[in-house]
Amino acid sequence: MTLRKPYLLFLGEETLPVKAKTAYGLRDWVPEACLGQIRMPEGTVDLGLPAMTPAQAAAAGAGSLVIGVTPRGGHIHPGWHRLLLDAVDAGLDIVSGLHTPLHAVPGLAQAAARAGVALVDVRRPPDDLPRATGIKRSGKRALTVGTDCALGKKYTALAVTRALQAAGVAADFRATGQTGLMIAGQGIAIDAVVADFIAGAAECLSPDNAADHWDVIEGQGALFHPAFAGVTLGLLHGSQPDALILCHDATRTHVMSWPDYPLPSLTDAARLYEQTARLTNPAARVVAVSLNTSSLDEHAAARALQTASAELGVPAFDPLRSRLDGVVAALLA
Repeated sequence: MTLRKPYLLFLGEETLPVKAKTAYGLRDWVPEACLGQIRMPEGTVDLGLPAMTPAQAAAAGAGSLVIGVTPRGGHIHPGWHRLLLDAVDAGLDIVSGLHTPLHAVPGLAQAAARAGVALVDVRRPPDDLPRATGIKRSGKRALTVGTDCALGKKYTALAVTRALQAAGVAADFRATGQTGLMIAGQGIAIDAVVADFIAGAAECLSPDNAADHWDVIEGQGALFHPAFAGVTLGLLHGSQPDALILCHDATRTHVMSWPDYPLPSLTDAARLYEQTARLTNPAARVVAVSLNTSSLDEHAAARALQTASAELGVPAFDPLRSRLDGVVAALLA
């Protein structure tokens, strides 16, 4: 996938940073590609980037407007249509990771054709994905899994990949979500794959490789989520992970937006992930805990990490605050 850079990041009318995870992910992992931001009048999320109109961004050299928010259901809001048309008229490509295809926006495809710009739907998987075989593949694989959605599985996978590479280990980040695809330039949006082929898509993401090569696979959903557990299970079986990195938000007690579903303990989560992963890799085990401590001060974060490490007997880290030497050592052990 080739996206025209730099980006103008569109934040919609979002007021919750967690719903702008695509925009934050791009800002944090490819900051050199992020030129500015634009939001609707009701929006309050702020990336700290210059505010620009599409015309101003195009004049400053922007190549694409990226929809950086994930509204409920993954739909393009009708109130955005005028802004998307303005961006196309300014000469910007439109990049979207939402479920609604850009061509469904009235008049947008025609306007893009007139302007000679591209409409890029990231959440479109290949058409010829196979069923999973369950056959063991060469190479090593780590998969990030979580107690819930939107708590750091992508950030953890990216940080671990960089840490392995810095240690001289051959490693690749394997993207399974729209933001990861935009960062890596390749991957498969697993939650857009027909259910029968999710595990097969995961097998395609991490094919046979050298014995000492690591694929670090971005996790999706959670086995404890009432809506998204299915995609998690298919990804888990197809990935055949040797190592599981359990991700958790240190302050979250219930599934986000599902208050009737309390989150499991780390012990229970690790046990279930290991049990289900061992269908296709009997050696799968949790080797580390990744904690999102962004809402904690330094001392509280340190206590949370110590508690998590003691509970599971594995290294605990925050991908944005901690050194990852212990995680690398655990993977290579």
